[in-house]
Amino acid sequence: MSSHREAPEIAKDPVADSSDLYAFVTPNQPDTVTLIANYVPLQLPSGGPNFFEFGDDVRYEIHIDNDGDGNPDVTYRFEFTTEITNQNSFLYNTGPIESLESKNWNRRQFYRLTRIVDGRARVLAHKLPCPPCNVGPLSTPKYQNLVRQATFKLSTGEKVFAGQRADGFFVDLGAVFDLGTLRPFQQLHVAGKKLFQAEGEPVNALDRLNVHSLAVQVPLSQVRRKAARYGVADRASTIGVWTTASRQQVRVLGDRVAADTAAGPFTQVSRLGNPLFNEVIVPMSRKDVWNTLPPSEDKRFAGFVERPELAALLPALYPGVFPSLDALNKSKKPRADLVAILLTGIPAGLIDGFANTTGDVRADMLRLNTAIRPSRTPDRFGVLGGDLAGFPNGRRVADDVVTIALRAIAGLTVPLVDKTFRPDAAAAAVTPGLSAADVTAPFLADFPFLGTPYDGFGNPQAKKS
Repeated sequence: MSSHREAPEIAKDPVADSSDLYAFVTPNQPDTVTLIANYVPLQLPSGGPNFFEFGDDVRYEIHIDNDGDGNPDVTYRFEFTTEITNQNSFLYNTGPIESLESKNWNRRQFYRLTRIVDGRARVLAHKLPCPPCNVGPLSTPKYQNLVRQATFKLSTGEKVFAGQRADGFFVDLGAVFDLGTLRPFQQLHVAGKKLFQAEGEPVNALDRLNVHSLAVQVPLSQVRRKAARYGVADRASTIGVWTTASRQQVRVLGDRVAADTAAGPFTQVSRLGNPLFNEVIVPMSRKDVWNTLPPSEDKRFAGFVERPELAALLPALYPGVFPSLDALNKSKKPRADLVAILLTGIPAGLIDGFANTTGDVRADMLRLNTAIRPSRTPDRFGVLGGDLAGFPNGRRVADDVVTIALRAIAGLTVPLVDKTFRPDAAAAAVTPGLSAADVTAPFLADFPFLGTPYDGFGNPQAKKS
């Protein structure tokens, strides 16, 4: 969660594992959209001397669909190369790294950025540098300066950054995967009534861990299809976003003389659109297949959205807490509300002043209505909290997507499509109990928005005597 180790095969390949995706109209530049794709999850900050990095043999891409067919119309492709400056040192750095050209920095990464529109590719930049990992106060004493040096405004209008950031996703992984325990409700759990006497304190399992981020800020004119107008109700205002990682099909292991080589066409090994889709909706036996497919093929998985396993588990795990949801499950009615949220977008008329539908094609994409202005007072519950600029209208870095998803699955969004349904009181209260305040590294007010990565010297946090 959101997509950290969500499928058996990609869990063995973290350098290609997409962990989170964000898409939102930029608050301080509302004529642009910011797209952030995270990879290489669960990074221990002190993991040297081979600190974490992007894969030279992985093709990373952020895709935008602007006509609703579940296929990319615009793609930003990132391809990396690594250089070692001192062949005789085992160290990542031999002194302070105070600039991206520092001779003390031994292992550097660069990337080529390509924009692909309707199948036509244009290289926007050939050799942009990444910043180093945040090693510690002696090695990277002014880390924010390095990030500024590695943030580029291109002549084509995009702003771009690729490098390490603090993981901003907040989730109580330890509790959720312990038979679906939600610590604020743990004393109501069917197996926890005798074990737990009161509510528990949630734990942000991803706090003080890092990720590697691809961030690009793009003028709206470069992601939306051409139209006469872009109002909230106009289909052309909404885009669908997802990210992928691909590898070449053949890998030949080297020997003492030759290095490993890769050959053949690239094949997709990882995908992410809506948070929690592959993690929670897709069954274990089909997760790896889902990772290889484009969103246009997600009709294969629509049945799991219409009758999600978690919706059946909640009444069983918390007896008597979700009677309305239990009755809905037994009625066998397909969850049209979840299909709209996750697979087609929400059509006009269900929520006042809001729509983000992309049409009838069922495809898991993070849908963003770019005509909805950024909120001056963001609500972490997004659309459920009355903030139409938040998830599931795109996703901002501080949106509480786990709580939003849980409440939707628990039945809170059913009245959108069935006015006679009365959600359980618990549906509006269910939560893992975490928020952005449980992320130690504060989010930034400007690009690239995710916080400064945790340094290896101070993290994991030293014990205090």
